[in-house]
Amino acid sequence: MSTVLQAKERKELRTSELRKIRNNGHIPAVIYGRSVESKPVYVSSADLTKTIRHVGRNGVISLDVEGSKHDVVLSDYQEDSIKREIIHVDFLAIDKSSKITVTVRLVLTGDAAGVKDGGVLQQPIHELSITSTPTEIPQQIEVDVSNLQVGETMKVSDILYQGSFTINHEEDEVIASILPPRQEEEINAGEQQDGGHPESEEGRETDPAGQ
Repeated sequence: MSTVLQAKERKELRTSELRKIRNNGHIPAVIYGRSVESKPVYVSSADLTKTIRHVGRNGVISLDVEGSKHDVVLSDYQEDSIKREIIHVDFLAIDKSSKITVTVRLVLTGDAAGVKDGGVLQQPIHELSITSTPTEIPQQIEVDVSNLQVGETMKVSDILYQGSFTINHEEDEVIASILPPRQEEEINAGEQQDGGHPESEEGRETDPAGQ
């Protein structure tokens, strides 16, 4: 059963009205999709946060726009770069039986064997594009890297998952790798120099030996 989120239609689209909406603890939003006409709305910031925590980033939400309900997913959102607060939301109206394309988090789990040997774990991508019906979208896709050794890589084709969705990436795309331990270069200008003063001090700016 979808979680219900109350929304109200926005009549005024001026910048001053958007500011007023945000100052009152709400978030401007838009609902759009094949089956609905694009409509500007706004929702409670607190209620949206609670809803996302409950259903997840890609969960189905029953958006109640003044009595008219629509099954939607959170298609996109804008965030204030300083306050780290959501300032605008796009809701995509969906048909639960139709497939949609979304992005989900890629999470690496386990302690890689190569890291224990001094290697460095690299994760080139942190999200995966998948296609699925709305009710089959996972909150995240986890990949166990416990057995990954130094010099080895894991690719999209190595992902083992259960679920009715398709990953929209090339099978040879690297998702994790273990780089060899970094070699530290010793840079010491005076390391190989003999003790004592040089025959001529002219033009010498520093004394590596600290003399």
